[in-house]
Amino acid sequence: MSQYYKLEIYIPESHFAALQKALRIVDAGHIGNYDSCLSYSRVIGMWRPLAGTHPYIGSENVMSEEEELKVEVTIVSDKLEETLSAVKAVHPYEEPVINVIKLEKVGI
Repeated sequence: MSQYYKLEIYIPESHFAALQKALRIVDAGHIGNYDSCLSYSRVIGMWRPLAGTHPYIGSENVMSEEEELKVEVTIVSDKLEETLSAVKAVHPYEEPVINVIKLEKVGI
């Protein structure tokens, strides 16, 4: 029995198509006889870039509040590192937020 993870990826909408393509290439979101399965929702992200950062959006020491997409996708455990590398390759943020959540069961 395979182990599964859910990734939560926060990304600007401008980079969503590139993320979808990257996820498809590594076969993330493959559930049974379906592939490219994911969900997304609009969220508001907040952050403050600290000294020495090079933010994609915002300025050092100034609070930022921007609309982003929260993308959720299921992957098998043996694809975790490959998928994380693919996401980071297309993500514009210096410190992307990618949450990895272990799942007990998938598609029941």
